[in-house]
Amino acid sequence: MRCAVIVFPGSNCDYDLYKAANYIEGIQAEYVWYTSKSLDGFDAILVPGGFSYGDALRAGALAARAPILKALQRAADSGTRVLGICNGFQILTECGLLPGALHRNSGLRFICRTVNLEVSNTATPFTSGYVGRTSTHVRLEIAHGEGNYTCDSDTLHKLEDNGQIVFRYSGDNPNGSVANIAGITNEAGNVLGMMPHPERAMADWMGSSDGRILFESMRD
Repeated sequence: MRCAVIVFPGSNCDYDLYKAANYIEGIQAEYVWYTSKSLDGFDAILVPGGFSYGDALRAGALAARAPILKALQRAADSGTRVLGICNGFQILTECGLLPGALHRNSGLRFICRTVNLEVSNTATPFTSGYVGRTSTHVRLEIAHGEGNYTCDSDTLHKLEDNGQIVFRYSGDNPNGSVANIAGITNEAGNVLGMMPHPERAMADWMGSSDGRILFESMRD
């Protein structure tokens, strides 16, 4: 499976994401610069975390208008799998591929720690590998200042009814997200945005290997 890792000015998790994807047998990840105008030939597109454009205006706002985004939207519309992590999630909401918005954490502080998550939907291309585990709870790291997911009540009902809520914070909501939401998909299920970092949970020595299953699910 050939994956594109999009690099924006200010991205700082692109290398981690590139290494994590290439760590999985059967995945070949390549960097794609934000000025590129084509994503043809890629089976999946990965949008990394970081501080694209220095979070000017608001997180993800300028990156959502970068030249590569037109190609990203075309790929998503054609069914290509798209994964946006942290700042990548913010970019996907800013460009309209995912509903809702990410705001400042409820405590108005940057948070960096490991959190417990519930996999709320295992019937997606990103989470099918979590089926059959003794528990659908996983541990992943978060590192963000604007991870407070917000949407109106109609959107929330639609997310619930369609099974688009894929990850929820379990036991502790670190940023105030509505309904404990940590990750959602689009209606088609091929675009996932999530605040936690699966690329930082690839092996037990990292504190958790739960993130590896997500990349294996994408491949399979």
